[in-house]
Amino acid sequence: MAKQWTDIRKTLSPEAEARIRQSVEEAAIVMRLYQLREARNLTQVNLANVLEVNQGAVSRLEKRTDMYVSTLRSYIQAMGGRLQVKAIFPEGEVEIEQFETLAEPAQNVLETAQS
Repeated sequence: MAKQWTDIRKTLSPEAEARIRQSVEEAAIVMRLYQLREARNLTQVNLANVLEVNQGAVSRLEKRTDMYVSTLRSYIQAMGGRLQVKAIFPEGEVEIEQFETLAEPAQNVLETAQS
């Protein structure tokens, strides 16, 4: 006979419950770029207009697995966000400020996505 999830959860320790809750929260905040764009109710065309590139450039950018930090920053800023780069260690997190000073126009940054 199958067991109900609620019955199984009753047997878990508070520590196990906390680990599960943390895993669920972490999974909920991990998204691909296109999922983030869709969650913000934007189309590729909307984003392309803000970035002053064509829709194809946005499509290619969303499929890339490697890109410049400045390209990613422009994409995030076009959606109204702010990119933050962190190094995460067992002892804690450190925000990397070096990339905050980079300021390239979106057109120049996204030219590599168009090629």
